Amino acid sequence: MDWIINLFTNTESVAHIALLYAIVIAIGVYLGKIKIGGISLGVTFVLFAGILAGHVGFTGPKEILTFVQDFGLILFVFMIGMQVGPGFFESFKKGGVTLNMLSATAILLNILVMFGCYYLFFDTSNPQNLPMMVGTLYGAVTNTPGLGAANEALLSVFPNGAPSIANGYACAYPLGVVGIIGATILIKYITRVDMAAEEEQLNEEEAANPHAKPHNMHLRVENAYIAGRTLREVSEFLNRDIVCSRLLHDGEVSIPNSKTTFEVGDELLVVCAEADAEAIKAFIGPEIDAEWDREKDEVQHFVSRRIIVTRPEMNGKTLGKMHFSSVYGVNVTRISRQGMDLFASRNHHFHVGDRVMVVGPEENVNRVAEIMGNSVKRLDAPNIATIFIGIMVGIIFGSLPFAIPGMPVPLKLGIAGGPLIIAILIGRFGYRMKLVTYTTTSANMMLREIGLVLFLASVGIKAGAGFWDTVVQGDGLKYVGCGFLITIIPILIVGTIARLKFKFNYFTIMGMLAGTYTDPPALAYANASCSKEAPAVGYSTVYPLSMFLRIFTAQIVVLFFCGA
Repeated sequence: MDWIINLFTNTESVAHIALLYAIVIAIGVYLGKIKIGGISLGVTFVLFAGILAGHVGFTGPKEILTFVQDFGLILFVFMIGMQVGPGFFESFKKGGVTLNMLSATAILLNILVMFGCYYLFFDTSNPQNLPMMVGTLYGAVTNTPGLGAANEALLSVFPNGAPSIANGYACAYPLGVVGIIGATILIKYITRVDMAAEEEQLNEEEAANPHAKPHNMHLRVENAYIAGRTLREVSEFLNRDIVCSRLLHDGEVSIPNSKTTFEVGDELLVVCAEADAEAIKAFIGPEIDAEWDREKDEVQHFVSRRIIVTRPEMNGKTLGKMHFSSVYGVNVTRISRQGMDLFASRNHHFHVGDRVMVVGPEENVNRVAEIMGNSVKRLDAPNIATIFIGIMVGIIFGSLPFAIPGMPVPLKLGIAGGPLIIAILIGRFGYRMKLVTYTTTSANMMLREIGLVLFLASVGIKAGAGFWDTVVQGDGLKYVGCGFLITIIPILIVGTIARLKFKFNYFTIMGMLAGTYTDPPALAYANASCSKEAPAVGYSTVYPLSMFLRIFTAQIVVLFFCGA
């Protein structure tokens, strides 16, 4: 039996270290699946499993733990950056500025409440207390990348040994998850929200948007200007998206293409946005009751299909220059990338992996699918070179020192901030450097989760030795209480302002607050409360900037204040 004892006790062996991580991660993941009141802590339980392992002496060499921790953090934040990058700059459009301003305000308030608690409840002469409050802050806002960034920045400030801020994080996190949802519910009562009325408002807004509603009509060509003109010329002159799916010419019904010419007396089946219908009728001719279309076979031929961009040649091309509406007779209604919905503007740049919702005649949709690729097999091949090129550039960028007056050490974005910023830029502009940035959602999630659990396990194992003294016999209850205040006060303030001053729909506010706190359980609760996409839209609008600010401000707070 000596071999098994040696396996668990010989901390220098590779087998022991691999076993340590396997046990901690497996236990943490399984415990994270347990739900209490419909809420679970997810993979964050890996941190608690690591703390327990470290507490009982089941650990490994500090150098290896630190390496695995840092590598996990790099992988985690880089894949987050790749996910949010495409939507980062677009999130400031379509009225997203106000939502992002509210989100940034909440993040600032989180930091201010943390400092308020620090000066009210803790001994400011102890240099360990403020770093612990930073850990508490990121537990309260359920933001693990921020914890990683703060932890890494502390190594610059405390080169002889940084405080184990994971203990503060562990104290605040469970109540943080509950507090976010609880405070969101409280806003409903503070602002006297009628849930049924809010949902009805969303229905009315959806119905009132003429650009979102396709409109079918039969027209007779009576404008002599159109005679001899092609469909492409007519569409370009109108400067509106118009789909001509059927043409009756000399008694024969056909499917027109971009080169089809019209004559006076031709009858057309046109699909357009409801808002454009009157202008199109005024230009082409009056609406008629078409005898040749009594069967409405056309409806059967119209399909709505999600097409995946898989051809590398499509990388970087804009939606407007593809002329899908005028040339192919289809409309692009929605584009999603890495699970985030993007606005289908004419200036949208296609990336490999984009999922495009195309509406139009089945034959035309099939032709567009061929142009875009729509071969799922092509996406199975991982673009691993892009990931490691990005990590390489990110680490170099994060290591650049920026001297700022008043700071004890030069500002470095570090292994959290550097890869994050580079990943965001690559995710958005990688096509210009011929980089295929696509990874499947499952691959992105896998790499992210592997990085996250390696980081959490390492932090937990290292923090475990001092957990009892710090939390149970120390200021553990203070951290819990302060964390709760850090969680709920900004939500109540920002949520109330968003509702009473800016008149945002309550479901949009729920999504915005969940995105601000980068908290999936809160989003899941919001989605369960509403049948529309408003919570998801609110979440995706503020999530990219919030994630960036959480990571960036973590380092700023540590470098500016913890080193003084």
